[in-house]
Amino acid sequence: MSAPRTSPWPLVALFTAGYLAPYLLPTTVGRLDTGLPLSATQAGAVGSALLLSSAAAGLLLASRVERIGARTLARVGLALAVLGYGVAALTHAVPAVVAGLVVGGFGSGTATTVAATGIAAQRDPHRVSTLGLLGVSGLAGAVYLTVPHLGPGHGQPPAAIALTALAAWPLTGRLPVRTAAARTAVQGVSRLPHARSGLLLCAAMLCWSLAQNSLWGVSGRIGLTQAHLGEATVGAVFAVALGAGLLGVIGAGALGSRIGRALPIGAGTALIAGCIALSASATDLPGFATGEIAWNTVYPIVLSYVIGLAASLDPRGRWAVLVGSASSLGTAAGPLAGSVLSARAGYPAMGAVLAVGLLAIALPMTAVALHTGGRPLLPGTVRRRGGTPAAVVAASAGTPTGAVPLVGAPEQPVVEIPLEASAVPAQPAYGTAGPLQTTGAAAGPAGP
Repeated sequence: MSAPRTSPWPLVALFTAGYLAPYLLPTTVGRLDTGLPLSATQAGAVGSALLLSSAAAGLLLASRVERIGARTLARVGLALAVLGYGVAALTHAVPAVVAGLVVGGFGSGTATTVAATGIAAQRDPHRVSTLGLLGVSGLAGAVYLTVPHLGPGHGQPPAAIALTALAAWPLTGRLPVRTAAARTAVQGVSRLPHARSGLLLCAAMLCWSLAQNSLWGVSGRIGLTQAHLGEATVGAVFAVALGAGLLGVIGAGALGSRIGRALPIGAGTALIAGCIALSASATDLPGFATGEIAWNTVYPIVLSYVIGLAASLDPRGRWAVLVGSASSLGTAAGPLAGSVLSARAGYPAMGAVLAVGLLAIALPMTAVALHTGGRPLLPGTVRRRGGTPAAVVAASAGTPTGAVPLVGAPEQPVVEIPLEASAVPAQPAYGTAGPLQTTGAAAGPAGP
């Protein structure tokens, strides 16, 4: 039984509030080692602790959203985010800042967990995740443009995240609450479908996010120290890059599932590898800006397809949450890994290592997309909601044998069944051949 559907806009708001912390990671980490008595490596470790706390929330709550209730859990997460990031923004004591960021990270992860579970239950998960990426990219770009003009200090990025969580709070009233039906559904929870594909995607996404955020966590320092740019210039580059990401997400939303998921995920990851190598080796504004803008254009496109792929593995949203949590684990280790790699080998060597790793990771991610995506067996096959052809659904693993006749099977004869009083002609059998007849029985309401 899938999770109940709800309006997409509360989910988009939660997605934005939850994902904003990773998007603001460069400026958050960069301002920690300039506004507080922390080294670059220590600041990277604090950023990793924030994201590790966010990942822990997803791992703990992946199967508990329906049991607790989406509305209750979302409000708890947003409250923790407001409290934690607010404390981190208002104090200069290092222990309090670290504790506030960790608490806020758990709140961000909780909000993201509720959003991922709800998105997986939508009719078009890719569309809703695209709207969420549009929201977080646009908001992060505005923050990058604004923060350099607000003076020095570490408090502006956490304050922006806290205010975003506060703004998302009113929309939680439109989320579902825990009901008797939800309790009954939880009691009948089945095991996770597509176990191998889901586990492989989790492992790949952990490494994928690790590579992305190893560079993202030190991108600000690359611009300041290696490319010799000012903070305002670096912030402007990030804002333009996130604006380009908006265009990429809009393009991904317009393209939808027309070319499947394998090509955007595989080819997009390969492009990201090249962008990371270029950005890490940049020594001037053109090289730095080109690498960052191209990278941030492709990154949300691939991410939107990965989110849609994870959501398609389980309509209850459990794989979406687990894949997101694995991504958060990689994101958490990213700033520290990037700081250590760059300190020991330099930024260009770090970029080369990350690019090679991404090229290797692209293979299993593409394999999962090909294995679970399916393709129509006949031209013009009617597709069910979500884009999967009905004939593929009928042939997929777990479908009871004989529930849907084979494509091309002969029509079943109409047989009259005599009753006690009189013989009543039977209704025409639904098991006639052809995709149009099988769609309603096997796959639910058909979509375009």
